[in-house]
Amino acid sequence: MLGVDLANTSHIIKHLATNFTMFHPLRTTTWVASFFAGSLLVFIASCSEPVPPAEPFEAYSTPAPPDYSDENMWASLPTKADPADYTPPGVTPENQANAAVDVFFIHPTILFTSEYWNAEITDTALNRQVDESTIRHQASVFNHDARVFAPRYRQMAYEGFFTADFESEVKALDLAYADVKNAFDYYLEHHNDGRPIIIASHSQGTVHGIRLVREYFDGTDMQSQLVAAYLVGWPFPEDTFKTIPVCATPDQNNCVMGWCTWREGQLGDNHDTYYKGSVVVNPISWQYDEVLAPKSMHKGFLNKDFSTIKSQHLHAQAHDGVLWVNRPIPLLPQKNYHIADYNLFWVDIRENVATRVLSYLESHPVQASR
Repeated sequence: MLGVDLANTSHIIKHLATNFTMFHPLRTTTWVASFFAGSLLVFIASCSEPVPPAEPFEAYSTPAPPDYSDENMWASLPTKADPADYTPPGVTPENQANAAVDVFFIHPTILFTSEYWNAEITDTALNRQVDESTIRHQASVFNHDARVFAPRYRQMAYEGFFTADFESEVKALDLAYADVKNAFDYYLEHHNDGRPIIIASHSQGTVHGIRLVREYFDGTDMQSQLVAAYLVGWPFPEDTFKTIPVCATPDQNNCVMGWCTWREGQLGDNHDTYYKGSVVVNPISWQYDEVLAPKSMHKGFLNKDFSTIKSQHLHAQAHDGVLWVNRPIPLLPQKNYHIADYNLFWVDIRENVATRVLSYLESHPVQASR
């Protein structure tokens, strides 16, 4: 049986929301993402709350754990061809072979089912969805300035966020985090060799990313290896970390950042419970403030075809724990742009990664020589 760290997981959960069993960033809209394949229009219309697994966590067979010595257990590795190698036209090319920095990317929830709590790591259809959605459209943003490592893991099903069975939810998230942790340990032992690290994540991946940064970097000897952490798509307060600050400038290192994107003028149901006071670093200006970043500063969002970049298209402003942007597509009906947290600012993120990596290597010449 999985050794569940209820105290540690509960502590992180309390930092994310006062009532986690009623919390997920997508609960505030009746439209939810099936998975983000680069399109702002890939949605499932939902007239009711998703139905969580009917039985407690222990009633289901625990999926077999991944063996991270098997490259098939990684959605992306710099040593194999995968969708994180893709780049749209008109941007800096993929350059992992020459990158001095690594990114450890933790993907969001792609599993939608009420039949069990956690994914089977050998589910080929699910793995294909992971690869062609989040790995292609999110992890690839880092492939010019960092080698990309993205583990497969026994992610908790999306429906698990809607349960009243708090203990089962924590156990399912702990099972998922156990894989993320084991993958990171394998990466450190076999691939890192003291190289600088970026932690990047989205949605459920950020739940695990927060925990990973707390455990491995916050106040530890490894903190100096952290270029920055892009903890996107899940609200967290400024005091989540003891010694790691929020990134306040575009070239700051050893810091964390995050944002949850909404249409300007909109605040979700129970905003005060879930988002108020959360960290919002503006992904256009890269400032930790509430100053509007104008469209003229917007580098570009990546469209559904993975080839169209629209620049100077969005303005963005932090507002009371969320990031407000103008409507990217005129007829887009929803107000919560959670699934587009990366794509709306794809070129902005790519260029910021380059800025932070350069800043880090200039101030850490030993790491730069590895």
